Amino acid sequence: MGRTLESKKQIVEELKTLLGEAEMALVLDYQGLSIKEISDLRQRLQVSESVCKVTKNTLMRLAIDGNESWEHLNSLLTGTNAFVLIKGDVGGGVKAVQSFQKDTKKSETKGGLFEGKLLSQDEIKAIASLPTKEVLMAQIAGTLNSITTKVALGINEVPSSLARSLQQHAENSDS
Repeated sequence: MGRTLESKKQIVEELKTLLGEAEMALVLDYQGLSIKEISDLRQRLQVSESVCKVTKNTLMRLAIDGNESWEHLNSLLTGTNAFVLIKGDVGGGVKAVQSFQKDTKKSETKGGLFEGKLLSQDEIKAIASLPTKEVLMAQIAGTLNSITTKVALGINEVPSSLARSLQQHAENSDS
């Protein structure tokens, strides 16, 4: 039993909405993956606010039609595809996919699209090697904390230095 025209339109609209929210898309060859494995991938992706959609290439073509940001995905729409749409933590989403692929030893990444640019396998790996948003925020907070500590110590040093200078001047005047 095939899908009705109405259900296909709903799927296309849902894909358009997801693409509108996504910052990055990965196209995976999902051939050979079981329903349980796809569910595992979806669970892993939830942490990084990402979703995995398995849909026909024709429906994805309809969803990206007229959207310049995603039009380059067309070159990847061959074969059996699962689409990972990542919003928020891009590095975390890519890491989740790569971790899943390493664990299952199935599913290849055909390619990806980020900010309207097709990504090579090396570029996708480079994104995965970036620290997560939480780690970056912690690093920035640590740096800011370090700076404020140094400023506070510097400010504290001014009166102490002045007091020592006055003390030394007073001792020199008494002699």
